[in-house]
Amino acid sequence: QVQLVESGGGLVQAGDSLRLSCAASGRTFSTYTMGWFRQAPGKEREFVAGITWYGGRIYYADSVKGRFSISRDNAKNTVYLQMNSLKPEDTAKYYCAASLMQTTRNAADFRSWGQGTQVTVSS
Repeated sequence: QVQLVESGGGLVQAGDSLRLSCAASGRTFSTYTMGWFRQAPGKEREFVAGITWYGGRIYYADSVKGRFSISRDNAKNTVYLQMNSLKPEDTAKYYCAASLMQTTRNAADFRSWGQGTQVTVSS
């Protein structure tokens, strides 16, 4: 089982930047893909970005392309989400998740989840 802990959320103004971190522990050898999801109150959880541990393939939701960047440090078992040019619509609780599949963006394919970190962007 993989344990995930997110950090780095906070309250920022529109146009600001923020970097989220996700520390993974446990049986990480069984994990192929790490992803970031977000969920705002009353809305469905949506995919944000994904990265494979070994090949380093990266993919994003259209809404964040050009603004967000996902990366990972395999030695530290940590995945990051650099968020630039933040908008009020980016406000949500952000979750880190692990999947046994590669290059997936479906929440159902991610079996391990962190508790989430809140990102609030004011206008």
